[in-house]
Amino acid sequence: MIIPAIDLIDGSVVRLYQGDYEQKTQYEFDPIDVVKDYAAQGAKWLHIVDLTGAKDTNKRQLSLIQRMVETGLMQFQAGGGIRSENDVKQLLDIGVKRVVIGSLAVKQPELVKSWFEQYGPESIVLALDVNINDNGDKMIATHGWQEDSGVSLEALLSDFLSVGAKHVLCTDISKDGTLQGANTALYQAMQAEFPSVQWQASGGIGSLDDIRALKPANVGGVILGRALLEGKFTVEDAINVWQSE
Repeated sequence: MIIPAIDLIDGSVVRLYQGDYEQKTQYEFDPIDVVKDYAAQGAKWLHIVDLTGAKDTNKRQLSLIQRMVETGLMQFQAGGGIRSENDVKQLLDIGVKRVVIGSLAVKQPELVKSWFEQYGPESIVLALDVNINDNGDKMIATHGWQEDSGVSLEALLSDFLSVGAKHVLCTDISKDGTLQGANTALYQAMQAEFPSVQWQASGGIGSLDDIRALKPANVGGVILGRALLEGKFTVEDAINVWQSE
């Protein structure tokens, strides 16, 4: 499935380069118009990152996200600095189908596992951002990619399988925002090792060929951000490529 993504700061659609707030590109798009446009082109899901809420949970853009959900045009997964059960509940209460949880799954795994048990594995996406070192170790980074957690992707996921973790958005940090192609080998390896997981590939996709290259990895979703905003191709183009034989 093709999953368009938008990042929001103070109501505006933006993109960060490799998670850096200082390397921000702002686009002159109204978020509601983006929802309508992407839905009209066939998108069934939208991935929302609330960057304002990630910096300050008291400023979470709930009213805007709720207006996006209330269009009724697609399903939504949303995150950005989820730190408490209240954060999870607020998003689910306004109609978000899946809450995206990143750093907290590494820092407080038992807490996050309790949310899986309470809300069900369909309601949570683990967003795991990895740096791959010279030895090929896939180490999860946290806090906007500023810190190496010391925890491997495989170890964390093995732990979360105990509560039925099903949706994992995995980003190779070195690829994010580069438009130079996704790390197909990473997703192929992870799909083989964890076949029960619906993997969402994220980072680096800049062309339709990059989408084609991901097909053998058999991922559940392909996250597209900057390439769509910059007109490299359309959502409709991407869906057609993904669905073609």
